[in-house]
Amino acid sequence: MKKFKFGDLKLPLSFYNYLSYIGTLVAIVGLFMFIFLFVISFFFSEGGAYLGLVMWMVIPSFIVMGLITIPIGMFIKNKKDKKNVVSDTKGSVTINFNEPRTRNAFVIFGIGSLFFLLLSAVGSYEAFHYTESVEFCGTLCHEAMKPEYVAYHNSSHAKVSCVECHVGNGASFYARSKLAGLYQVYAVATNIFSRPITTPISHLRPAQETCEECHWPEKFYSRQLVQNKHYLQDDENTEWDISLQMKTGPAYSALGLDEGIHWHINPDIRVEYIATDSLRTSIPWVKYTNLKTGEVKVFEDNESKLSEEQVASMGKRKMDCIDCHNRPSHDYQTPSNFINNAITAGNISKELPGIKLLSMEILANTFTSTDTALAFIDSEVRNYYSTNYEELYAEKQDLITKSIKGIQDEFEKNIFPEMGVKWDVYPNHIGHLEFDGCFRCHNDQHTTADNQVISKDCNLCHTIIAQGVPDTLQSGSIFKSLEFVHPNDEYQSWKDMNCSECHAQLY
Repeated sequence: MKKFKFGDLKLPLSFYNYLSYIGTLVAIVGLFMFIFLFVISFFFSEGGAYLGLVMWMVIPSFIVMGLITIPIGMFIKNKKDKKNVVSDTKGSVTINFNEPRTRNAFVIFGIGSLFFLLLSAVGSYEAFHYTESVEFCGTLCHEAMKPEYVAYHNSSHAKVSCVECHVGNGASFYARSKLAGLYQVYAVATNIFSRPITTPISHLRPAQETCEECHWPEKFYSRQLVQNKHYLQDDENTEWDISLQMKTGPAYSALGLDEGIHWHINPDIRVEYIATDSLRTSIPWVKYTNLKTGEVKVFEDNESKLSEEQVASMGKRKMDCIDCHNRPSHDYQTPSNFINNAITAGNISKELPGIKLLSMEILANTFTSTDTALAFIDSEVRNYYSTNYEELYAEKQDLITKSIKGIQDEFEKNIFPEMGVKWDVYPNHIGHLEFDGCFRCHNDQHTTADNQVISKDCNLCHTIIAQGVPDTLQSGSIFKSLEFVHPNDEYQSWKDMNCSECHAQLY
């Protein structure tokens, strides 16, 4: 039997041209690069977002270009050859499988096409899933998406992929998201994206199509106990605790959504509103409709009442989850909150006198970069204790170093100078401390024609069951609430203003 040699493999004469050679070389090199990178990523888990981009999108593009170049070169070569040869069969194409060259070309083309189709199917599938991955969304455009990516990983939705909320099910929203992504890629490539990134509040899907895939209304949420530790800005970093019974659901599960905070999404109730700003922070008009009884109530803000023409022409929005939970995965904590949490966790030492006040004063500055901020935190803390507490500075170097790192770590989770992102950039409508949130409607100013009012009563949403300094903690019960006591406010001036009027300035 004659031994096969690679040189015996003969192809049609039209293949032998420089353009087809180049196409073959590009395709073969691309294939071997793909195999190499696949082995690296699959067996060694190396590479990250950029390896996935190169492996599933860039290299396949070059392989396709190389394969297309081969027949183009053959076509051009064949056309040139025909010009130089006079034939009686001018214009005809003859395929003769008795010729070895034709058989070889057919076998190579057939096997190659099947292999390429298989590779294309797998590649397309992997490319689709790669572009839907958290890694792709958060790390590919590193600078632009860093704040969102970091906040997402520190949120309660860190195990939920980005597309579950931002895209959801269905081909129409998938196509829309990819079309929007084309401009985003262009904006990042040309460095024209906004800093900070604007919130796509008008393009989000209804919560019924995203949030309620997991948080379904028929699952009634009972009331919850929420306990917080705060630290006052004094030398002792005095601890001030507060325990709240949050009325997320009814007192008894049999009542379903008839009462509690989540009454707002009761399927038998429709709440509509008009917002006069793009961030939906100003709401002068609210409409309540009982879908069972047909009862309708319209509440209007007496201080910013809309005309009938404005009500008729302005867009009305049906209230859903996102109207309160508008920062479910990208919440940037206030300095007061994240410093409190770090002290509670022991990452910032409560033993250091005035550390809460010092932290707040440091974080009140505006920084141009993260590196500048981290260096400033280090130098300011060390200078403060070396100047004012020399003995403590000499004896407690380990606590000072640990506390510096605690402040720096919290800073990097919540403040991003390069992108202009911090807590006050994106209003958070949950609660009513730093932003008006609930008080957008519950402010005692929205009334009906017969003087019914949307109440500002705190006990509608929560009751206080414990508060104060741990040694002298004032305690109530789930059945008997306490009247709120604001620390360092003996004249109870908090009653005459919204919380945000002070808490929004703490930074």
